[in-house]
Amino acid sequence: VLGKPIEVIVGDHQGKPDIGVSVVRKWIEVDKIDAVVDVPGSNIALPVQNLTREKNVAFLIGGSGTTELIGKSCSPTTVLYVFDTFSLAKTSAKAAVDMLGKTFFFVTLDSAFGTAIEASLTKLITEAGGKVVGTVKHPVGMMDFSSAMLQAQSSHAAVVVLANGAGDAANALKTAKEYGLMQRGQKFMAMIFQDTDVRAAGLDIAQGLIFPVPYYRARSQASLDWSARYFERMKVMPNYPQAGAYSYTMNYLKAIAAAGTDDATVVVNKMKATPIDDMFAKGRIREDGKFVFDQYLVQVKSPSESKSDWDYYNMLGTVPGDIANPPMAKDVCPLVK
Repeated sequence: VLGKPIEVIVGDHQGKPDIGVSVVRKWIEVDKIDAVVDVPGSNIALPVQNLTREKNVAFLIGGSGTTELIGKSCSPTTVLYVFDTFSLAKTSAKAAVDMLGKTFFFVTLDSAFGTAIEASLTKLITEAGGKVVGTVKHPVGMMDFSSAMLQAQSSHAAVVVLANGAGDAANALKTAKEYGLMQRGQKFMAMIFQDTDVRAAGLDIAQGLIFPVPYYRARSQASLDWSARYFERMKVMPNYPQAGAYSYTMNYLKAIAAAGTDDATVVVNKMKATPIDDMFAKGRIREDGKFVFDQYLVQVKSPSESKSDWDYYNMLGTVPGDIANPPMAKDVCPLVK
């Protein structure tokens, strides 16, 4: 871009904010990077955002979703691109009350993301006529969900909400299956779940699970074509952080070319001024850095419904971007005029 080669470097924050910030600080001060991308985990993304704001480095977030990133912590060099806790909750809440039941039990990741998604979803469930009857929190990467599932079972909630990450959600589902929660009629809804997680858990365990997705492979011909190209190269279908990563990287590079500079604030402003319509989504980036586009609600098919490899979802509905996304925090984010 602008006649210069593009280099990608990778670091592992190990789920620890201090390591994440240390890695990024070295990248900025020693390696002279232009952008930080992905960063799974809101507890790492928030301090990294503080650093990238201070150093005027672009921050394209694909793996974290707390709305604090576009609220009081908003930054002129940040784009919250792939998902956020409000959109996940908004896309799920009314459908859950209408389709699954009126009482809910939360199995929640003990993190900024988990706390935010539980709070957002609880508010929306209550507004839709439902009731939260209990919650249990757990650390990231927990393997034994026996206690959590026994508490969910004894709550007699109609719906168990997995307000955690995909790996944790898959482990929780497997334990729920072992303890017979599905067989007794309890329904399950996840906040973060992807094609690869369905594949790992198996349709026999994941069937019936409802969850929101920001990327749906059958959304357009461009989405189908890109997914086929991805599969040809990687031998696995893309999940939405991977599709989002391709999209924000390409749109960031296009913005550098259009702006004629790699200055982070200038480039992010160019991204905000340019409508996006690609294989990932169609929408725009707001003043607060939130990429606004339609969201989708899907349900995992049963083994008998699945007609081919990677045919996992029934589409339940689409929520337009202006409804699904959080309102701009005019009194909180100083970027909002």
